[in-house]
Amino acid sequence: MDFKGVKWNNKTYNELIKYLNSLSSSSYKDFNKKIVNSKYEVLGVSVPVLKKLAKELSKTDYKSLLKLMKFNSYEEVILAFLIISNIKDYKEATNYLKEYIKYIDSWGVTDTFASSFKIVKKNKEQTLLLIDELIKDEYTFSKRLGYILLLDYYIDREHLRLIFDYIKKEESKEYYVQMAISWLLSVMYVKYTNETYDFLKDSNLDDFVVRKTVSKVQDSFRVSKEDKERIKTILKDM
Repeated sequence: MDFKGVKWNNKTYNELIKYLNSLSSSSYKDFNKKIVNSKYEVLGVSVPVLKKLAKELSKTDYKSLLKLMKFNSYEEVILAFLIISNIKDYKEATNYLKEYIKYIDSWGVTDTFASSFKIVKKNKEQTLLLIDELIKDEYTFSKRLGYILLLDYYIDREHLRLIFDYIKKEESKEYYVQMAISWLLSVMYVKYTNETYDFLKDSNLDDFVVRKTVSKVQDSFRVSKEDKERIKTILKDM
């Protein structure tokens, strides 16, 4: 479908949704439906295909398109957030993010958006304010997005203490929040082993978070056998 010069209205929006449905794969649909755990209908369109489509749509009058979106499928939600990730004006992009974030109901959307939101690299200080707002929100996927943004863009020595402080203060028991934190800690252990080990040992974190972090470290090919054994000792003290 050629989107060059398209004028977005109900008719062209419906044509886009029809085209989106035509990109689906029944085998991928069955696979993806099991893992994304979304309330939306899952069509079975892969992320690379959605990214390519979003890139094309971002060159059109995306503002009109975003207003028309009805979010009737998981893929339409991802498509909207990929379009937002392509917006070059940081303030505009984050305003759309805040407006639409409550449509997110899956880790697949938060994680895909975060890794695609490359504008963060040029706006790291501003994004820290956004992350603070996201993590302090009670909505599960706002929190998860905040932690995934830290994972994707802030694991460096400068931000270690900030990340540890957020994790230590987090009270959410939501599965997708705790899994994001565990993933974040496991990557921090790869890059800053001693600091993360000390944090895990002394911070009295939720048992689930600690166990999942240890499990993810055990699965990593970037951690030495010695450091895998070392982190397991934390479980003995629990």
